[in-house]
Amino acid sequence: MTKIVAPSTKETAFCCPHCGAYTTQFWHKVYAVQLGDKNPHPFIPTESDKDRLVHDRDIPPEQRTSLLEWMDRELSGLVHLEYQNDTKYCNNQANNLHLTQCYNCKKFAVWVYDRLLFPASKTGVAPNPDLPADIIRDFEEAREIADASPRGSAALLRLCIQKLCGFLGEKGKNIDEDIGSLVRKGLNPLVQQSLDVVRVIGNEAVHPGVIDIKDDRDTALTLFQLTNAIADQMISHPKTVKAMYEKLPEAKRKAIENRDKGVSI
Repeated sequence: MTKIVAPSTKETAFCCPHCGAYTTQFWHKVYAVQLGDKNPHPFIPTESDKDRLVHDRDIPPEQRTSLLEWMDRELSGLVHLEYQNDTKYCNNQANNLHLTQCYNCKKFAVWVYDRLLFPASKTGVAPNPDLPADIIRDFEEAREIADASPRGSAALLRLCIQKLCGFLGEKGKNIDEDIGSLVRKGLNPLVQQSLDVVRVIGNEAVHPGVIDIKDDRDTALTLFQLTNAIADQMISHPKTVKAMYEKLPEAKRKAIENRDKGVSI
């Protein structure tokens, strides 16, 4: 049975507020450098900035790859450390502000005095890590508000499902049609039936992003599970099978491919 230890400034091991695992948490001091007059505001990148970076042909491919990886870390909205080897010695320590990093998921939590400030307390299952970053952000926001606003949480999760359908190659406009198409491509029909139960599709369809006054906490909790169920079957499972297949010796792979093509050896 997993040990349950709440996050605390008096512990060096507790249940991570990000992934939930009971494991070592590494504490960090925080230092501050005032921004200069030339750049007095923090740089908050957007998807448009990333798009411009993708299409900027003046940047060498290797440098572009590194910049895109950095951009994805920034766009995640999560705290992360970046080593700077050209900065001056910083002697301004930010007291009463600390970070903890989880040994398991490597993500950072933010503390003010003795209070966990980020991430906020969350409800429901954690998102499938194979989900696209923008869907994970919506999913996590839905977890943060599930208790205070279950209807708002359910609306966000319907939006997650709509985005996920688009990511999987569907039109992303009509969830009813998209889910039906995914079932034909291998999605378990039970997922479609479960979605009907919570009125995502069917005769009592609720549009993604729209609040339904009938939604409650149980609806939101079901939608968390269903979003992950779709991702598990349509993203994670194929990814795992592909990784296993690619580990086979090349001769074995060719034999399988010839067998599938009906070629005799």
